[in-house]
Amino acid sequence: MSPLCCDNSPEKRQMYDQFGEEGLSGGPGMGGMDPSDLFSQLFGGGGGFFGGGGPGGGRPRGPRKGKDLMHKVRCSLEDLYKGKTTKLALQKHVICSKCNGKGGKEGAVKTCNTCKGQGVKVVLRQLGPMVQQIQQPCHDCNGEGQIINAKDRCKECNGKKIVNERKVLEVFIERGMSNGQTITFAGEADQAPGVEPGDVVIVIEEKPHDVYKRKGDDLFADVEIDLLTALAGGAFSLPHLDDRAILVRIEPGEVIKPGSVKIIPEQGMPSHRHHEMGDLVVQINVKFPDSLDPATLAPLEAILPPRPELPTYPENVHVDEVAMVDPSERRTKSGLGSGGAHQHGDDAMDTDEEGNGPQVQCAQS
Repeated sequence: MSPLCCDNSPEKRQMYDQFGEEGLSGGPGMGGMDPSDLFSQLFGGGGGFFGGGGPGGGRPRGPRKGKDLMHKVRCSLEDLYKGKTTKLALQKHVICSKCNGKGGKEGAVKTCNTCKGQGVKVVLRQLGPMVQQIQQPCHDCNGEGQIINAKDRCKECNGKKIVNERKVLEVFIERGMSNGQTITFAGEADQAPGVEPGDVVIVIEEKPHDVYKRKGDDLFADVEIDLLTALAGGAFSLPHLDDRAILVRIEPGEVIKPGSVKIIPEQGMPSHRHHEMGDLVVQINVKFPDSLDPATLAPLEAILPPRPELPTYPENVHVDEVAMVDPSERRTKSGLGSGGAHQHGDDAMDTDEEGNGPQVQCAQS
């Protein structure tokens, strides 16, 4: 006779469905084993698969560490060039000082009998021939492993063992720090009983700059000069990042071509820690006048190099002389320019066919 006939409780029925009669009799195999004992054998503690061969064989561990708190601080390029000190206010959990993190009066805190103070229960689930173990929070103690009667709870933290506190951190942003770099305040994250507090990690987020772009310790900038300065020399200036401006002279006779790239040594960012200066790289754009008076061009003819000769073509090649117009005066068929709308050739042809071509009507009976 099956033992299930004598005891038809749900626990016995579940054990019988999973392991058969051996499970009810505590025989060999999986039957009769407490789920928590099975979990201990599998994942440490006793002489299971990963244990050390006896009770306490696993390596002793200290308190687990809590989560780190990440916070971004936006910094201008000026802040990263000169360095800056800023204050950061945050709300954090700290252990209740009134009950010292116990949650209630001395002796009022009881270990949960359901989970044996673990805060979790191990549930076995049959998946065909395999048995799956699932950890679930204990519902009796809400996963805390302890139970405190409402009348014995700490009035300051209401039995939660922690309270909220406002903390102000002074963050020193060093010269030369870069985007994504971090500043760590060890142990300043949330506190909890039996847990080592995590860290507050400040992440530098560099804001875009109107003039400069940064690449490592070098700075990059676009500069526009007029045609006279590009041809005959002159100067241009740039505001820098530390309450000063730099003046760059172009010597007469040094021709600056459009798109020229020049390097200004040691005018970039300071390197972090050592403060060795990077370089400033400028790309120079030349602004041409919109038009010139033909009567004033004779001196240019004498100063500038002569025009290159035009290529020659065989006698059988006919040379057409054409004129250029500004894109503002004409719109091409491919859509370039902003002049009057022009239809594509195919579209125009279709329109002509539809409007002027012969039309055929179907005969009606």
